[in-house]
Amino acid sequence: MTDLVLALLVGAMLIAGGVFTFLAALGVVRLPDVYTRMHAASKAGTVGSGLMLLAAGIHALDAAVFTRALAGFVFFVLTAPVAAHLVAKAAHAAGYRPARLTVIDEMRDAQERDAKKR
Repeated sequence: MTDLVLALLVGAMLIAGGVFTFLAALGVVRLPDVYTRMHAASKAGTVGSGLMLLAAGIHALDAAVFTRALAGFVFFVLTAPVAAHLVAKAAHAAGYRPARLTVIDEMRDAQERDAKKR
């Protein structure tokens, strides 16, 4: 009975992780600018890969493997937001502008305020 529950849990986590990863890839292909693409890749990609990594750790039925999978998941969760923020700052500094549908560009507003102070 325990094997069935674990198999169902692992299967559900793999399917959910695959769906999130697919949505991240779809967002990278379909979204209009670098900022929204980066957001889709970092958020949905982190959740998708994290779920699949945890599913692999549970499936192994080994504490050492699960601990490493959990450490990898924590690493994803801690580094993805920082990397996404740095990519967005670098893209803005390089001159990539948001899509026309974007209403607020807070980074541009902050740069204009800093330029006025100088």
